[in-house]
Amino acid sequence: MAAERAAWPRHEARASPARGARVCAGRPIAAPAAGARPERCAGGRLSARRGRGCGGRAARAGGGACVGSRLGGFAAAQPGPAAAMIHSLFLINASGDIFLEKHWKSVVSRSVCDYFFEAQERASEAENVPPVIPTPHHYLLSVYRHKIFFVAVIQSEVPPLFVIEFLHRVVDTFQDYFGVCSEVIIKDNVVVVYEVLEEMLDNGFPLATESNILKELIKPPTILRTVVNTITGSTNVGDQLPTGQLSVVPWRRTGVKYTNNEAYFDVIEEIDAIIDKSGSTITAEIQGVIDACVKLTGMPDLTLSFMNPRLLDDVSFHPCVRFKRWESERILSFIPPDGNFRLLSYHVSAQNLVAIPVYVKHNISFRDSSSLGRFEITVGPKQTMGKTVEGVMVTSQMPKSVLNMTLTPSQGTHVFDPVTKLLSWDVGKINPQKLPSLKGSVSLQAGTSKPDENPTINLQFKIQQLAISGLKVNRLDMYGEKYKPFKGIKYMTKAGKFQVRT
Repeated sequence: MAAERAAWPRHEARASPARGARVCAGRPIAAPAAGARPERCAGGRLSARRGRGCGGRAARAGGGACVGSRLGGFAAAQPGPAAAMIHSLFLINASGDIFLEKHWKSVVSRSVCDYFFEAQERASEAENVPPVIPTPHHYLLSVYRHKIFFVAVIQSEVPPLFVIEFLHRVVDTFQDYFGVCSEVIIKDNVVVVYEVLEEMLDNGFPLATESNILKELIKPPTILRTVVNTITGSTNVGDQLPTGQLSVVPWRRTGVKYTNNEAYFDVIEEIDAIIDKSGSTITAEIQGVIDACVKLTGMPDLTLSFMNPRLLDDVSFHPCVRFKRWESERILSFIPPDGNFRLLSYHVSAQNLVAIPVYVKHNISFRDSSSLGRFEITVGPKQTMGKTVEGVMVTSQMPKSVLNMTLTPSQGTHVFDPVTKLLSWDVGKINPQKLPSLKGSVSLQAGTSKPDENPTINLQFKIQQLAISGLKVNRLDMYGEKYKPFKGIKYMTKAGKFQVRT
């Protein structure tokens, strides 16, 4: 078993004689048609963050891209017998209760989750539970989203990122179907949940993971449909097979028609940074995505170009993107799915390319011989290209010796919880002419020494119409259709884990 685990990180593309397909970092790739150029795998990197897969790409005969981090188009290809997939799926809430389970091959006892509960107890936070947990006879792979653990049980060696990304796709599908993904919503729509899971995996192997395909197979729940199903005893299962399931573009259904043809793209960047007490940047990186909402008639072929594509690193694409075109010209060429989808995700890690959009001036001090301390912080914009910083929220975990805080904000509202020692300041929008500040005194327990360390300050914020990396879309062109669609691009920067040390 230990030897098997040691083999997991390997990135490989191997033949599957049973299915006539290859696997690139856990992603099945359709075998090339007769006369087509052979596929190749460009290799890639492993990354632990959400949305970043192995980076292995394999260009298919039709020019599409295979990316381990984005699943899709599994209609015809499955891994061979050597790459067994998911046996069971358990959904566990924050209290440690298993509220849903689904089995595809053999029924795996709930007792296998005891190993997961032990790891959960050892972890300080839910996010710190190991994503891969070995047991004597199984491996448990999990993701934590929306206060729910999605735990997959496998029995044989599988590329772990393949399973983890599939679990993320399950969560995204639930969000797409129900609007939100929560324990209550899943329980209220348990029949639809089981129907969707049955279509997403076939005997434990991914089959239909594209939202368009699934919505043709299993109709999304509505109030009217629920009432009709209750009266007639029918289900949400569609009457016909999806038109695009076995086509060369399985992510798009045929015969799409719209009165208003439009394509919108949202460039969303999340900045993670640690700033020291002098204001210098210790670490900074940007995680970015481009989300699309495309409602176009027919079978359009789109190209999207950037002003400065060399900024992008560690890029993961939707399977519709032709990777060869991107590799040679740095242009995104694709036949888009119908509706909402994530076109790509990327990473900017070079610190000289990461601009810090806000700064914090702080003066936090505690005295040795006094039960009082001083607390002053001011937040201001920095390198925002004149854009407004809004939705600012400042939080700080105060030392245990702090009894209370008497503070006065220049704007917004603040709350200090004397039990959890958490200070929260809802700033709102920053006015550069009058910077928001929070000042006051801190009451400490009498007779205790001053805290060993000053508290850290965590920030949340967002900036509309700004991509902090400097990424800009140059143009969007459409081929294959004669009408002129309405096109729109929107940018947004928001804080991820943004921490200032004092």
